[in-house]
Amino acid sequence: MTPMLTRLLMMDRVRLSFKQKLVLNDLTFEIRRGETFGFLGPSGAGKTTTIKLLTRQLSKDSGTIELFSRPIENAHDADYERIGILSDTSSLYERMSIEDNLKFYASIRGMSDASIPGLLERVRLYDDRKTLIKKCSKGMRQRATLLAALIHDPELLFLDEPTSGLDPAARLEVHRMLKDLHDRGTTIFLTTHDMSEAEALCDRVGILDNGHLVACDTPMELKMRFAENRIMMVMDDAVAIETTKDAAGAAIIAEALESGKVLSIHSEEPSLNDVFLRLTGKEFE
Repeated sequence: MTPMLTRLLMMDRVRLSFKQKLVLNDLTFEIRRGETFGFLGPSGAGKTTTIKLLTRQLSKDSGTIELFSRPIENAHDADYERIGILSDTSSLYERMSIEDNLKFYASIRGMSDASIPGLLERVRLYDDRKTLIKKCSKGMRQRATLLAALIHDPELLFLDEPTSGLDPAARLEVHRMLKDLHDRGTTIFLTTHDMSEAEALCDRVGILDNGHLVACDTPMELKMRFAENRIMMVMDDAVAIETTKDAAGAAIIAEALESGKVLSIHSEEPSLNDVFLRLTGKEFE
């Protein structure tokens, strides 16, 4: 485990069952202060359940959960004021405008509403700020709900599919916001079905399958772990040469380069999606 001073939250051998169904099976991981941690898994793997445990919406059957360096059973109400959440149960008031919803959430958090115009600009909602939530598109609702989760500048942010339903431009703006938050030291727990999103935003990712963490590392380390031991070269006579990543392969590559006939050379690395499929045998749904 990482030293306590760098750890913001932790689950150790956590188990949870619903009736006779084991949902989380000895789930163990930690999240370090200031990192963006991606939590990936097929539908029904236990991702949302994990968030509900970490935010005390559910109680575990066994194991240990720590939040802000104390057992979650001893967490204070003030601890939860340091948390922001966007999940499938997050909601805004349908008969209020986007702007009025954000002002309301700012008021109940004891925050000034001075930052609201800038936040609305960041996700391209400023011109729509007077629109009632009930008249918003899915993408507009998702962006507004994300802003509500950010209104009090949380230290720890739980995001369950934050870019679901967004067009590419809005998704890019959300990514920029999350990178800014990361740079400012916000700790982010992110679930996503978008592998490119996980690679772009996450310092580390954990892959969950059947309630158990089957891998946890940086996206690059996970890809390298499953990389093929081969290098491909294409020569100017359209001949493809395949060799290995070892001393013998290095000699073949050197000889080919000396010939001056190499058009391209590349190694074969899997994508994060390939790694996910290898570990779970399932595609995202």
